[in-house]
Amino acid sequence: MTTRINGDRLLGDLYALRKIGEYKTGVHRPTYSPEDVQSRHWLAARMTEAGLEPEIDGIGNVIGRSPDGGAKLLLGSHVETQPHAGWLDGALGVIYGLEVARTLGGGIDVAAWADEEGHFGSFIGSRSFCGLLSEAEIDACHDREGTTLRDALAHAGFAGRPRAEVDPARYRGYLEAHIEQGAELEDTGKRIGIVTAIVGSHRFRILFDGVQNHAGTTRMAVRKDAGVALVKLASAIYQRFPEIAGPRTVWTTGRILLDPGAPSIVPGHAEMLFQFRDTEPTVLARLDEELEALVADATRGACRVTIAERGSSVPKVMDIGFQDALEHAAERHAPGLHVRMPSGAGHDAQVLAERMKSAMLFVPSIGGISHHYAEDTKDEDIVLGCQVLAEATAEILAAGNG
Repeated sequence: MTTRINGDRLLGDLYALRKIGEYKTGVHRPTYSPEDVQSRHWLAARMTEAGLEPEIDGIGNVIGRSPDGGAKLLLGSHVETQPHAGWLDGALGVIYGLEVARTLGGGIDVAAWADEEGHFGSFIGSRSFCGLLSEAEIDACHDREGTTLRDALAHAGFAGRPRAEVDPARYRGYLEAHIEQGAELEDTGKRIGIVTAIVGSHRFRILFDGVQNHAGTTRMAVRKDAGVALVKLASAIYQRFPEIAGPRTVWTTGRILLDPGAPSIVPGHAEMLFQFRDTEPTVLARLDEELEALVADATRGACRVTIAERGSSVPKVMDIGFQDALEHAAERHAPGLHVRMPSGAGHDAQVLAERMKSAMLFVPSIGGISHHYAEDTKDEDIVLGCQVLAEATAEILAAGNG
């Protein structure tokens, strides 16, 4: 069994996929858009050429199965993108899987999960495969424009198809490769990141209800300004969280809305979308408790403040044995240029980890840029990452057969 990948073939496939939905130097391929559907059919054809047996299931997952007997490793990621975003986010891991399957010649299934980017929901493709997505949730899902998931699936041609579900006995585990989406590898001169854990994320919608009134005639002493209440809470969070956060905790106020949002009107309503992330459940619990306390303090002011959780994900530790296999391969090809590190972004691997051993590999992002059309990685780093993944895959399969 050879483990030497074909770097030119790998790059050729990535460049071809990049053309589908091309936007400036990146890609615009939102979930179930015509470009996304085209990319899934393109991938299925490439899987057939590689000797896999592809299926596009009822949620849009593309799964190429090896016809060989015995337990398999599952490799994959996603092919849809954020709007007007990068060409490697997700696509890299899928094409790595395809190239590893061609290189090793058997024992590999390859998957492109639907909607990892969350246009309609949270990891709906991988959760569907893992049996964690109900029909009721599918009924409730919609995108920002109000298009329902059911309608999008019908328009894409996937409605009525059965949803594939994992057979745990088939797999030794799951491996996912991805661009780092940050600058740690580049800043430290490393070329391979071996993911130790994937963060959990807690997401909230915080609402502020005051009294809308005239900005020129309403005295400051009697105002119930929802915008001021929002700013005070945001400031309190940013003062308090550094005192209780972990070393890698991050938090973000990603959206602020004032209603009615006119210069001569005291806002009667306001809204902020807030999230925090960490790999440690104890840290997440501590932040949850503190956020509740800060909101409770805010309600003692002039405005009513309410908080609702918009969703959360559980942090997942990656399999130590798989991490070791990735490190062995990285040391052979990039001695001293690899590091074990957590992932600050969510990935399908944290969902697959609910059903099987899972691990991830990172390659550098130039300038730490992602979710933007300027996202890029050096060709030599792309090829190196796939070579490391192929050799780690071969080691894991050999160990399982030993």
